[in-house]
Order: sequence, then C-alpha cells, then structure tokens
Amino acid sequence: MTQTIASDKPQQPSLRVHAHDNVRVALRDLPEGMEIDDNGHRLRLSEAVQHKHKFTLQAMQPDDLIVMYGVTVGRVVQPIAAGAAITTSNVEHSTANATPQGHRKHWDVPDVSAFIGQTFNGYYRSDGRVGTANHWLVVPLVFCENRNIEVLRQCVEDAIGDDPYRDYKRMARQMLHGETQEPPAPTSNAPLFPNVDGVRFLTHTLGCGGTDDDAQALCQLLAGYICHPNVAGATVLSLGCQKAQIEMLKAAVAKRDPEGLRPVHYFEQQATDTEPELIRQSLGSIFEGLKVANAIERHPAPLSELTIGVECGGSDGFSGLSANPLVGAVIDRLAALGGSGILSEFPELCGVEHELLARCHDEDTASRFQQLMEAYQRHAASAGAHFSMNPSPGNIRDGLITDAMKSAGAAKKGGDSPIVDVLDYTDPQVRKGLNLLCSPGNDVESTTALVGSGANLVMFTTGLGTPTGNPIAPVLKLSSNSELARRMHDVIDFDAGPIIRGEADIAELADELLRLCIDTASGRYRTKAMRLSQLDFIPWKRGVSL
Repeated sequence: MTQTIASDKPQQPSLRVHAHDNVRVALRDLPEGMEIDDNGHRLRLSEAVQHKHKFTLQAMQPDDLIVMYGVTVGRVVQPIAAGAAITTSNVEHSTANATPQGHRKHWDVPDVSAFIGQTFNGYYRSDGRVGTANHWLVVPLVFCENRNIEVLRQCVEDAIGDDPYRDYKRMARQMLHGETQEPPAPTSNAPLFPNVDGVRFLTHTLGCGGTDDDAQALCQLLAGYICHPNVAGATVLSLGCQKAQIEMLKAAVAKRDPEGLRPVHYFEQQATDTEPELIRQSLGSIFEGLKVANAIERHPAPLSELTIGVECGGSDGFSGLSANPLVGAVIDRLAALGGSGILSEFPELCGVEHELLARCHDEDTASRFQQLMEAYQRHAASAGAHFSMNPSPGNIRDGLITDAMKSAGAAKKGGDSPIVDVLDYTDPQVRKGLNLLCSPGNDVESTTALVGSGANLVMFTTGLGTPTGNPIAPVLKLSSNSELARRMHDVIDFDAGPIIRGEADIAELADELLRLCIDTASGRYRTKAMRLSQLDFIPWKRGVSL
C-alpha cells in the first residue's frame, strides 16, 4: 500500500492525549534536562525518556492515580519526580474511579458523503449475506483427524497446483543439494477454479478429553466458520468416538442454516473400512465442492454488508495514538453507512468499561456486557490469574506499563458509535452496527473468534509486528509506526505512522483506509497475510483438560 500523504507540520517531542491526563507520551527519545511545553507550562525532564513511554507532569506520591486517555490507568507505588518516566517499578495496574456514566443518546457521525452509494464486489450466499472471499472449508471435529487433514491439504495443493510453500521448498533443495533446476511448469497459467479463493484446511487441539462446554463451544465455532459468508461449503472429518460428535455439529450448523442451504459433507473414520477409503471419499467431496463454489461470481454489494472485526497484537506505546484510533474512525464510518464492526478482547477493555457501558444503546445491552465481563474476571481469578497479567514483555518494553493503559488504547479500535449488541464467545453477529464480543486477549484466539461470529474482514493493528492472519477472512495489518512498516514491509498492509509524525490526521487516513478495505473486500487487494499463507486458527479453550 503506497501512501503519499505528507505535511510540513513539525513533529512535537511529546503529546498529552487528553486534557485530564497527568502524563505525556514521548514521541521520540527525549534527553534528561530537556524542557517540555505542556500547554504553556514549562517542565524539565528529570531523566531521559524513551520514545513511546510516558512521563509525569508533576511529582507524584504512592496511591496517586495515573490518568491517560482521560481514564485511570495505574496507581503510583513509589515516589515519582516531575518529568520522570513511569515504569513497572513505580506504577501498578489500577482502574480506580472508573465509574459507570449515563447512557449517551447521540454520537458525532463522521462525514461519509464520499462513500454514499459505493459498493464492494462480493459473493452473495443463499441466506442473503455477502462474502468478501469464496472458500471451500475442510475441518476436523477432533485433533485425532489433524493428520488426515494434512494429508488432504498436501494432496489437494498438489492436484490443483496451488502450493503456497513452493518457493521455500525450492530454497531448501538449493541449500541442501545445490539444485538449481526448476520444477516442471504448469501446463496452463489459468486457475482450475477462477472464482474460488482456495481450499482452507483447519486443524486444532480440541474435540475430546475436555469439558462438555468446550466440546459444544468447538462445534459452535466450527459452525460459525462453515456457515460464514466467505465459505461456500465444507468437508468435515470425524474419528467417531470423540466428545464433539457429528450430531452436535449438525445441530450447530442447523441453528445458523435452518433451511440447509450450505452443502456440508461428513466423514467418520471409525465407520470407514480403511484410511485410503476415507481419503478418497474426502477428496471427492472437496473436488465436487470446488465445482459448486466456482459457480458463484462476485457482484456489487452495499457497504452495509461489510462486518469488520478489529484486533490488535504486539501493541506498543503508539498503538493507542495512531493505528487504534484510525481503525476506530473507519468503524465509525462503516457504522454510519449501515455496516458493522466487532470489538473483542475483553481483558483489553478492562478500565474503560464505564465508557463502553455509556455507549450501549439500551440497559439490557449494558447489563449483558457487565455480566460477561464480571464472569470472565471470576473465571480468571479461579485460575489464579487477573487481567493485570495481560501485557506481554514486549508491550511493557515499548511503553504499555499496565493492562489499564493497554486497554484504554486498545478500546480506541471501537471508535465512538453506539454499541448495538454484546456477544458471548461463538455467538453470531445479527445486529448492524458496533458489537462487543467476549474473547481473550490472545491475538489468534480472538481473531479466530471474530471471524467465527461473522466478521468478513479484519483490521489488525500492531506496533511490534505480528504476521497473524485467518484461513477464510482477509486480515489487513496496520502498523502504529513507520519504522515497523519499513522493517516488516512483507507483513504490514497500511502505515499509521504519519499520524505520530504530524504528517496526516486521522480523518484523512481513515478515508484512505476505508478505500483499502473496499478493495480488499472486492478481491482487488490481496493482504500480506494471504500472500504469506498465514492462516491462523486457534479455538479458545475455557475449560480444563480431563
């Protein structure tokens, strides 16, 4: 993605994000003794402060509260001099004073006049939903079938000439044997199934040896993928004796597809004479499914048929200043156009619950969010954990000192529009507008959940760099800073760094990013994750192994 927006605006050395904040963010490395202008007040740094980290605006004592984004993000545990950096040694996680607010009835709707009447080219399904891609899906009901799924993957890729790792295999042969001979060229450059974006093979570690709830949740998640608008149909492999039974999956599929419009073929190994016969039958199902999928073509669809899931991973101290609010601005635009967004990662909403409660469109929605959040916290406590454990060493190293600080920035991905619904894990999205989804902060588990609930496109922000993708939904990767966009250019699709440098504002980049979403949904832009065949799928295991 080439971005040409530039400006003569000088970059400021630091930023106070909200008028009520008592810290500023270093936008570049700041030396000890440097004078900082904080709204007319001159402050001298008492120590050097690394870029992305925060420093205090006045001397602080134990039990004082750290405020950023206008909310409490920490509690002081050691005295901090004015102009000193906050660290894990002098500040701990706190969400004190995060009290519920009255429900907001209005929001500032962005100008979307430039997008009125615009469409994307999508795949219409029999149930009326529209996909941004067209896949045939192959899934196991239990981990015992993962090996057979891999056999099918290699056979299908070889048969249709679609091996995503061909270049790496050639590299390995050359490294070991010094071979330079190219493999035989395909007889034709034309794809066998031009309207199909690929066969996707899922594997996982669940299906047996766990709780009944985990088996049910797996079936609900797989049903969400099988009935997803980006999927034409599916081939399912079962062992036979596992806890997640075929009938459970059929019931979950029927709940989402009551008229049985989606073709799904089930195969059980323990009811098949031999493994070769299982493979033969499964291959036949896949190849017939490809013919069915190939009969569907892209057609113009309104932007209201887009559901964009928003995710962050490998976040840094700039994520909440650039990439996350940029994504939120796109979600606001989409909501104004009648489309939908899904904001997940409940551990990374800790500390801003009061702001989200204020945005819920009615009391029932607010109550459901509060109940799911409290249940998740109790579940974590029963395992001896707490949301404060969420930040990773990389997060902390790059300026996200507490979970509340990380959450305050992560929640910016949800923009400012009203929250129309709150979903538990695996619940399908049914209401247009912004939805909240209960999922863990784990990048891949949460992205997996977003797509399972109906996101047909994902925007994923990162400050440190992560290759995360998804098997059936395009994942656009946004960098919070330009250094990352340059260093990991093969992974990053869009650079939000100009916001940090003062070269572009969020509104102008949001329009550009929404246009990229439309191109991606139309198949005109292929995401970096898809080019790398980064197809991550990890279900959330809530229960214990038995």
